[in-house]
Amino acid sequence: MIKILTVVGARPQIVKAAALSRAIQEKFSRLISETIVHTGQHYDQNMSQIFFDELGIPTPHHNLQVGSQSHGKQTAQMITGLEAILLEEQPDYLIVYGDTNSTLAGALTASKIHIPVVHIEAGLRSFNKRMPEEINRIMCDHVSTLLFTPTATGLANLLREGFPINNQPPFSPDHQGVFHCGDIMLDNSLYFAKMAAELSTILKRESLEQGKYLLVTIHRDNNTDDATRLASIFEAIIQITKEYHCQAAIPLHPRTTKILKQTLSSELYTRINKSQLIKLFPPASYFDMIMLEKNAQFVLTDSGGVQKEAYFFGKPCIIVRSETEWTEIVEHHAGILTDADKVRITDAYKTLMSRPGISFPPVFGDGHAAEYICSQLINSHNK
Repeated sequence: MIKILTVVGARPQIVKAAALSRAIQEKFSRLISETIVHTGQHYDQNMSQIFFDELGIPTPHHNLQVGSQSHGKQTAQMITGLEAILLEEQPDYLIVYGDTNSTLAGALTASKIHIPVVHIEAGLRSFNKRMPEEINRIMCDHVSTLLFTPTATGLANLLREGFPINNQPPFSPDHQGVFHCGDIMLDNSLYFAKMAAELSTILKRESLEQGKYLLVTIHRDNNTDDATRLASIFEAIIQITKEYHCQAAIPLHPRTTKILKQTLSSELYTRINKSQLIKLFPPASYFDMIMLEKNAQFVLTDSGGVQKEAYFFGKPCIIVRSETEWTEIVEHHAGILTDADKVRITDAYKTLMSRPGISFPPVFGDGHAAEYICSQLINSHNK
């Protein structure tokens, strides 16, 4: 029996963990046991617990409850808590996802006490080291024993950085195993789409008309904490909704809700709140997000996960960042990079309106990434 310890802390990681937990429960329960640690990086009920409930993930065995803090304090508290848990649990592998502070803390802690690190979503690069996420994903990759990359681009990035992609087991941090597995988020999008359609009432609840609204998610601190950038994004949203008479559906991250009033001018804040076309509401559950994505006209986001989910559901995306780690979306003309620039955002909306026949080829795999990962864990452990 292989014992794995899974570290999650943010909503996207909880979603990804659901796919792996489900694969273990349904097909590998006699071969793999899982212990889940929640760092508490996202601690709001709608940002965390509701996801465990909806997705059927086992209740975390440990919760560090670190909450929202500066990068240094948050990561330090996670490392302290994780070290004690790892020494107690002694897993065969530590599993981390993506690029958050929880990812970095888990990878550093396990590697220092010689517990093999498994990084799911390895090899992604935005090539912008001013982004904390870029630092986290690079550091994690370079201390991992097993690296599972979702795309051919991710595999090419690892090869470019000197990772040998044809190593054979036994694997170690100095002799890593690198695997192209497909995207684990696609597993869940396919699995839960029908369930979401049956259970979610978000469209009716928020009076949203299918195919006639722009779904907006903004959470990255370089957008939310910069008054000029945040104002530019919302000025663009106001212009788009007025000019095209479409709704903007905006489930707000708790940080963004607080920052809007503090950061924006009182005049702009009032315009946003008085607009009949802009709908602000609390963070959406996973099922609600699926329905919002599936039924949107377009998506505007700074989230890597939402970019991909928009692609899964065939929705073009305006990416309010200067770069993206999911370059395939832009390469296939399913997304446009605009940064936080009002003119570029409004031009992107106009371009998407006039761009016929956008294709969404299956660059993110076949929806069976979790099963593949479990199989490789077993093969690697037995050799």
